[in-house]
Amino acid sequence: MSKLKNLFFLSSLLIIMSAVCFSCNSKSANNTSLDQGLIGYWKLTDDILDHSGNSYHAKEQSVVDVNDSANIIENKESKSWLEVSASPKLEFGDKDFSIALWVDALATNSNITGDIISQYDLSKRKGFHLSLKTNPSPTGVSNFRQLSFGIDDNISTKWEDCGRPGNALLAFGLTEYKGTLFAGTCEPALGDAGHVYKYDSDSHNWIDCGSPDQSNTVFALTEYEGDLYVATGKYRVAGSSLPESENIALGGSIFRFEEPNNWIDCGKLPGVEAAVSLVVYKGDLYASSLYSPGFYKYNKNGKWENCGTPDGKRVTSFGLYDGYLFATSYDVGNVYRYDGKDWVDCGIVGENNTQTYGFAVYQGQLYVSTWPSGRVFEYNGVNNWKDAGRLGDELEVMALIVHNGQLLGGTLPLAETYIYEGDTIWRRMDQLDKTEDVLYRRVWTMAEHDGKVYSSTLPSGHIYSYEAGKSVSWHKSFPAGWHHVVASKSANTLKLYVDGELVNKTQIPDSLNFNLESTAPINIGFGQYDIFNGKIKDVRLYNRVLKEDEIELLVNMK
Repeated sequence: MSKLKNLFFLSSLLIIMSAVCFSCNSKSANNTSLDQGLIGYWKLTDDILDHSGNSYHAKEQSVVDVNDSANIIENKESKSWLEVSASPKLEFGDKDFSIALWVDALATNSNITGDIISQYDLSKRKGFHLSLKTNPSPTGVSNFRQLSFGIDDNISTKWEDCGRPGNALLAFGLTEYKGTLFAGTCEPALGDAGHVYKYDSDSHNWIDCGSPDQSNTVFALTEYEGDLYVATGKYRVAGSSLPESENIALGGSIFRFEEPNNWIDCGKLPGVEAAVSLVVYKGDLYASSLYSPGFYKYNKNGKWENCGTPDGKRVTSFGLYDGYLFATSYDVGNVYRYDGKDWVDCGIVGENNTQTYGFAVYQGQLYVSTWPSGRVFEYNGVNNWKDAGRLGDELEVMALIVHNGQLLGGTLPLAETYIYEGDTIWRRMDQLDKTEDVLYRRVWTMAEHDGKVYSSTLPSGHIYSYEAGKSVSWHKSFPAGWHHVVASKSANTLKLYVDGELVNKTQIPDSLNFNLESTAPINIGFGQYDIFNGKIKDVRLYNRVLKEDEIELLVNMK
């Protein structure tokens, strides 16, 4: 009996030892597999060297403290990023590749987030971008902390008509919220009111989410603390040289959306008939007034505190840049800067402009659009505005947005769209609104959704879409703190993983063959959008698509 017990014990021990050895060999195999196809590896903890064995060491651009553990790309104010020189082995061509890294997107809400890693040749419109994007609009925020992975090989579509939401004269606001595109409309006829609609991209229909109040317009849409907020008002349609609205109900209220079509009243801006814009800055929600000076902060109990305006001027549209909140004005052709307490006048934009409209951050610089010169200007400090060119023969530029490496603009009076080619050169794309017998046609606002740009128009009320290259994005705002991100490209699919979970993918049609071969450098923490506002570490580039168990292993190696 004793021999049987010993035999059983020895057998059990052998089984256990075999299992342990198998586990060790399995783990070793997985770790070994993470070296297969690894063409670049920058730990960014103690140095900026390439630890893949290929010696693609990074170069400091601007001031970087290489000894600040994991903080090599720390903040926007430092104007810093890392550059890896071009090499034949870093040219992906039409082959598969993957990007894996850890990222901490700081939750300051005083900067847009920026590019995590990119390789892009602007002259050829060729390359890739992995970015965290916050797109402002002339009335709200079109995209908030959106993780996006895009590729391009100078491949684009024509503008496509996506229909008209309701009886819209114009969609003043467009925003993507939880993976759905929402539009806030101006519907000025008697008996009508401003509505919010959401777009069903499968059926190409606009689904009515209701009317928050009786005023003729929902001006702004913005995500705040995970919820969708909108601002309402009475738009004076005669301002667009059209017959005045028969709906005379005033607005000026802010509402919070609850599915499917409930609107929670969050208070009215005192004495305001039209609340035109919403923005989140340093964790607070702010709103502005269209027809009278007013700038208000939400205190979450239905009350709005008037924070004052610069020199009694109206502030209308907002953009985040360098830790400040920038604002346009319809009273003068100036731009103003706010730090949470005080306003600074950044000077008049151009010589003859009387209104400023919308912002975009492109290649790390702030741009603003204007009336009546039809020009865009680059901000180079207080009272220092550089002319970035006129869009055709147009008089006004409203919407600006960066889409997959391209800076786009929309205009009045012909409702045209343009692509910025650098210096002062804008290339005309198309005229979107061709309504006859009107003085003004507008391309008002733009938002990214499902890999495309969507633009609203006046007076047709139709919304149009355009796609450059292919891209995929996460359908939620990116959370603060450290998170693992993987972006991969195969012959027919783009994929995004966050913390080991597949969060979205998009198909590449067989008819499209992207060749990303490029002599451009790889930038870590910079690209066509902006310098990254946060921290990046453990950056790996592969010349193949990572498997899900390999991604899980990378996540668990933190």
